[in-house]
Amino acid sequence: MLIQFGQAFSNYLYDIFIAKFDFWLVFGLAAQLAFAARFLVQWIASERAGKSVVPLAFWFFSIGGGLMTLIYGLVKREPVIIFGQLLSNIIYVRNVMLIFKNRQRESQTLSN
Repeated sequence: MLIQFGQAFSNYLYDIFIAKFDFWLVFGLAAQLAFAARFLVQWIASERAGKSVVPLAFWFFSIGGGLMTLIYGLVKREPVIIFGQLLSNIIYVRNVMLIFKNRQRESQTLSN
């Protein structure tokens, strides 16, 4: 029983990562890595500050990884990925817009 499960699992992994290996698999994995990098950036920034912070780089990694994942979803025709990343990227871009708007407002206040 355990040997059969091991063989089935091995076949499953082979089918996903070897038999289906192509450019889009590499692109999709790169998209996931770019997206995951945002958490690393956020964690490092928080550790340095000694409190939870969300640096601007977090949002840029969110947009980059999200757009790459959206492209992957479009190419692979995955509606769950398409809808999820489309909405998420709108939110990420809006957050960056709000950050820049706030920075501009702060710099105008300081110059007055």
